[in-house]
Amino acid sequence: MKLQKQLFFLLSCLLTSSCNLIDYHPYDVHISGETDVNAHNIEQIEKNCKGKTTLRFVTMGDSQRWYDETVDFVNHLNQRDDIDFVIHGGDMSDFGVTKEFIWQRDIMNKLKVPYVTLIGNHDCLGTGEETYRAIFGDPNFAFIAGRVKFVCLNTNAIEYDYSRPIPDFEFLTNQIHDREDEFDKTVISMHIRPFCGEFNNNVAHVFQRYVTEFPGIQFCTAAHEHHLFEEDIFDDGIMYYMSDCMKKRCYYIFTITPDGYEREVVYY
Repeated sequence: MKLQKQLFFLLSCLLTSSCNLIDYHPYDVHISGETDVNAHNIEQIEKNCKGKTTLRFVTMGDSQRWYDETVDFVNHLNQRDDIDFVIHGGDMSDFGVTKEFIWQRDIMNKLKVPYVTLIGNHDCLGTGEETYRAIFGDPNFAFIAGRVKFVCLNTNAIEYDYSRPIPDFEFLTNQIHDREDEFDKTVISMHIRPFCGEFNNNVAHVFQRYVTEFPGIQFCTAAHEHHLFEEDIFDDGIMYYMSDCMKKRCYYIFTITPDGYEREVVYY
């Protein structure tokens, strides 16, 4: 009996200490801090840019793993006073772990300007999409800054084994006409571009037909490939600009004016 009591006491200690060591499962969608980040920031973007005829915004992406470099990006950009907002092109997380999203959100929240975040393919791993939805919102969303509509898409078809319509053509169709009296120009942003292996390339040309239907299409942006480059992918005059990963310490600045647009690559 004495030995049984000793064993019971030892087991109780082990269980108690184990519980104290474990915070929660890494894929539990247990969110602390701000949620619906994109919606909050879109409201601020639309308010700040209302009536503006010239917009200046940043695109960047793939900050997974590179936390220090992302902190430096935020600090570098905060030294400027001429940027309206930032578009994060996706892949905040590496493994879809809840803490990754929270850490990245907290870094990006230190920006002086509002930002929105797209969903990347790494963000779809595990319970990543559920966490992304809780913290940032719907993976397909749009907003209007000045008279420019920004259409932001989930194009991570491979992560869903083609079990869903990705890209979502119904969403695209609705966005062509939604609030159509409020915009004259369009920018389309995504994580994975057409003809990249992880895009649903069975519908790549169909996708581009939808792109060309948007009023005043300016260009498209993407990330994912950890390589900075730009290309007229379909030879139709619509440029695609691909951001590098944060490891390379660079980002795009786009300026849209009544006469067109300019782009600049900034290294920090």
